[in-house]
Amino acid sequence: MFNYSTQTNKQMKEKLSKQLSKKMLFSAVMGSLLMLAIQPSFAFTLTGSAEEKGLAIAQESDSRNLGWNDSQTAMTMTLRNKQGDESRRELRLKSLEVQGDGDKSMTVFDSPKDVKGTGLMSYSHITKSDDQWLYLPALKRIKRISSKNKSGPFMGSEFAFEDLSSFEVEKYEYKYLGEEKANGLDSYKSEMTPVYKHSGYSKIVVWLDKKEFRIQKMDFYDRKRSLLKTQLFEDYKIYLGKYWRAHKNLMTNHQTGKSTTLEFSDYKFQTGLKASQFSKNALKRIR
Repeated sequence: MFNYSTQTNKQMKEKLSKQLSKKMLFSAVMGSLLMLAIQPSFAFTLTGSAEEKGLAIAQESDSRNLGWNDSQTAMTMTLRNKQGDESRRELRLKSLEVQGDGDKSMTVFDSPKDVKGTGLMSYSHITKSDDQWLYLPALKRIKRISSKNKSGPFMGSEFAFEDLSSFEVEKYEYKYLGEEKANGLDSYKSEMTPVYKHSGYSKIVVWLDKKEFRIQKMDFYDRKRSLLKTQLFEDYKIYLGKYWRAHKNLMTNHQTGKSTTLEFSDYKFQTGLKASQFSKNALKRIR
C-alpha cells in the first residue's frame, strides 16, 4: 500500500535539506564578500630592484602624510654636552602644507631670554635648494642661510639647518637594504642619498616600521662616509585618525658626544594658517 504520510515526510525533509544548503552557501558567500569589503583596498608589496623598492617605501610613507593642511605645536629643546650638562629652550613651530612644492615652516624661540624672539623660516622645495631665513632680534635683521651652509648647526643644537626642512621624496635617491627591527618594531631599512650636492651628508640610512611606515630611526653619514649622527623617533601619537607624529626626537652626535632632544606637545591641526603668515615681514613681527 502506498504510504502517503511517509512519502510526504521524506519529500519535506529533502526540500528542507536543500533550503538549508542554499542558506549555508549564501551565508558563506556573503561572509567572504564581507571579509573582502572590510579589508584594505590595497596591500603594499615590494617588487623590483633595490632602488625601486627603496623608492616605493619612501613614496608609501609620503602618501600617508598628505592632506593635513597646517599644524602648530609647542616644543622643548634640551641641549646636552659630552659631560651630560643640560640647557633647555622653549619653542613654537607652525607648518603649512603646500600643494605641488615643499612645505613651509616657522620656528620661534620663547626662552631663555638670550634667544627669545629668534625665528627660523623654511621653504622646502622639491626640485631646487630650500630657502631658509634666520631672524636675529638683537640685530633686528633677517639673515638668509646660504645654500652651501645648511649643514651648519641650528642654534648650537645637533640638528643642522637641512634637518629642519620637510621631507620630500624627490630630494633623494633610494636603495632598499632589507628588514630589521627598530624601536622594537619590524621595519624596512633603506639608504637615501641626497641629490643636493651641498648636503652635509653622503648618505642617510632610515628605518620605517612595516605597519604604519613611520620613521623610527635615521643614521646620518658625513661627507667622508663616517657615521655622524643618529636620530630616534619615539612616542608616536595619531591625529585626525590618520597623521602620526613623534612626540620625542633624540639626535645624538657620535663624533662629539653631544645630543639634542626635541619634545613636542599640544599639537593642533587645520587651524587656518595662511601663506601670508610665512613671509619675511611675518618673521620680523614674531614675538
